[in-house]
Amino acid sequence: MTSLTRRQQFMGLIGWFIASFAISAVGAIASIEARNFYAGLVQPEWAPPGWVFGPVWTLLFALMAIAAWLVWRKGGFHAHRIALSLFIIQLLFNALWSWLFFAWRLGGPAFADILLLWGLILATLIAFWHVQRLAGILLVPYLLWVSFAAFLNYAVWQLNPALLG
Repeated sequence: MTSLTRRQQFMGLIGWFIASFAISAVGAIASIEARNFYAGLVQPEWAPPGWVFGPVWTLLFALMAIAAWLVWRKGGFHAHRIALSLFIIQLLFNALWSWLFFAWRLGGPAFADILLLWGLILATLIAFWHVQRLAGILLVPYLLWVSFAAFLNYAVWQLNPALLG
């Protein structure tokens, strides 16, 4: 959208950051006790320490917000309804995963959610790529991290059947 002023563009960027980090906060609420719970789980040797997740997710949510903003700038929500709707839907499934795994301790449903999330991220990445290549590229680290997280989710679920139903 070339008719946006710098102020409108800046406010749009802030809006996408707020939207992304608001959803992140919904997931974080479910993860309040995650540190102790995660530390008490049997984990594969390749599992990262718990402290890694916060900084990685912070960076990924920032990249997601920038990617959505880049798409939004190219014509707004109306022009890119499918791409931006996919983005919002995948954010919701991202937050749901934390509730399934940490709050409700449901390893199987969490694994199903993360597989669906992976597909939604891929669809969003492709849709973003068609609008603004950089926006698609910014989602690649997110897709890679969720790929790793899916393997980790499955492994931890299998190693802890009594704790993760």
